[in-house]
Amino acid sequence: MGNFRGKLRKAGCQELLVNAGRRSLKQPGNAPPHKAIKKARRAESNYLPNFPQGHDPASLEGLRLNMVQEVQKTDRNLPLISKMMQTTLALRRKTIVENQPTVREIMDQWPALGMESEVYAEFQRLTNQNLPNRFYAELDRHTPRLMAMFRQKAFQSGKIAEALAEILKVHDEQELSDVHTRRTTVLHALPVFLREDASAVFKTCTEDDDPGPFGAVCLLTAAAVGENVKQPIHYNPKKVTIIIEGDVVVSLPQFPDAAVVLFGLMYALHLNYPKGLTNTFDFFQKILMGLDSAKLSLRLQSLKNELLKNI
Repeated sequence: MGNFRGKLRKAGCQELLVNAGRRSLKQPGNAPPHKAIKKARRAESNYLPNFPQGHDPASLEGLRLNMVQEVQKTDRNLPLISKMMQTTLALRRKTIVENQPTVREIMDQWPALGMESEVYAEFQRLTNQNLPNRFYAELDRHTPRLMAMFRQKAFQSGKIAEALAEILKVHDEQELSDVHTRRTTVLHALPVFLREDASAVFKTCTEDDDPGPFGAVCLLTAAAVGENVKQPIHYNPKKVTIIIEGDVVVSLPQFPDAAVVLFGLMYALHLNYPKGLTNTFDFFQKILMGLDSAKLSLRLQSLKNELLKNI
């Protein structure tokens, strides 16, 4: 396998060239061979692709500038933007993986990543998976069992049971229990069930209130007029805004859509999962999307066994 990878590296495979030139007897001043290795972390099948045939960094940079101009137009040509984003994937991944720029720099260079459709398209380019279709299909399939587990836990004693009982109380008071309501409930209750603190990521405020300091990643729900901001869940928000590194990335009308887009941005921007919610995002990745599903923590493996018990 080492010989095969060596041949690929000599042939110009970017995924192997990115880690070439490490410290050796002939090159003692280079980076250590096992430090800061740039490799796929979340089952990305298109982690660092080569430049398309007939293109070089200069030609791809020209396409990037054309894409920026197209995104700034009032009447956007969405198929053209998608085609240019597809062609410039190699340049974008090389910039993100090797240079590790800030989120603001990435969004300035690639503003199309602030569009919901392009986040989904980027996720498919990296993993060959349709993000919203697979995510929602698996979430809806597991929702009845998850709700049953949440209710069973809520009857017990302790802080986790009390938090789940409060979420379920608000859920049961809803006049309309549609698919959006159930998805919102499950996505709010899941971190609690997994014993994670989502307060730093899931924030709620009104348009006039100060939400306080933001962490590295935040889903900010703007509550509707007259709603109690302190209640644990809101089903009809004015909007849900994704904030990363203090900058607004995109705003969406529903919490489930914002959660899915945030998960997609973790891949597109090559970010670590939010601190305190690693199990929740691993659930999205490994159980819902089936990416790198063989490596589960004990807590997630136990949850997966419960979900698949009656299937």
